[in-house]
Amino acid sequence: MTDPTIGTLRVNGATLHYEVRGQGPLLLLIPGGAGGAASFDGIADDMAAEYTVATYDPRGMSRSTLDDPEAEQSVAEHADDAFRILERLSPDEPARVFGSSSGAIAALHLLTAHPERVQRLIAHEPPVVEVLPDASEHRGLIARVQATFHTEGLMPAMAVFAAGLKKAGDTTEPKAETKLPPQAAARVERTMANLPYFVGRIVPSFMSYAPAIHQLEALSDRLVLACGQDSRGELPYRPAAFLAEHLGTELRHFPGGHTGLTTHPAEFGERLRRVFRA
Repeated sequence: MTDPTIGTLRVNGATLHYEVRGQGPLLLLIPGGAGGAASFDGIADDMAAEYTVATYDPRGMSRSTLDDPEAEQSVAEHADDAFRILERLSPDEPARVFGSSSGAIAALHLLTAHPERVQRLIAHEPPVVEVLPDASEHRGLIARVQATFHTEGLMPAMAVFAAGLKKAGDTTEPKAETKLPPQAAARVERTMANLPYFVGRIVPSFMSYAPAIHQLEALSDRLVLACGQDSRGELPYRPAAFLAEHLGTELRHFPGGHTGLTTHPAEFGERLRRVFRA
């Protein structure tokens, strides 16, 4: 694995940690969930053979520190952070962007707020549940997760959250986790440390975000909506499928499920390259 060039960037209310590898046109990778730049360790080196690959820890995660640790979080501000990174690393050319999960939500806002900076966006399972016909049900889930987090703590809240993401009618216990690659296993400790912030600040803010669908309609030629091939029926799959149908674009399927980037890195990276070339 190649050591990346490390940088820091002052933004409104935070200092971002970012990493750059390779050379060529810029590819910005926006992590989701409780992950940071390290989420992309499994694919960044391979992608760097073709692109200047940049990724970062979102504000409040891992090495990207908040000036006020109690500050409320917003999709617009996280998207502006991505914009600032693009301005620093590719000031003269629009970039390719990939975002996963909550990172894909920030990426959708980036596309609508700064379309001139994005050549193509692949948004993998953005849980923008507000676009769904049963959005009110999912608002109830978010409220239950927050109530459980504040009264019972992190792990009970995560259990409520995980149950709400499962396929409708699926009452089975979670399957045994796919054995993670060594790099991914080593990241678990940092990811666990980010979970309280993710559950308490990111989940309620990001999952109540409603994208500007009329703007996405106008930009649909540079937006690719993607899902895990094993995610069909799960909650994070549904908004991407709904938006692809609404926009009249092809829904692309990637290896694995919601976390296919981690469980199937080689296949995921190859699929990512193919979709960006298409």
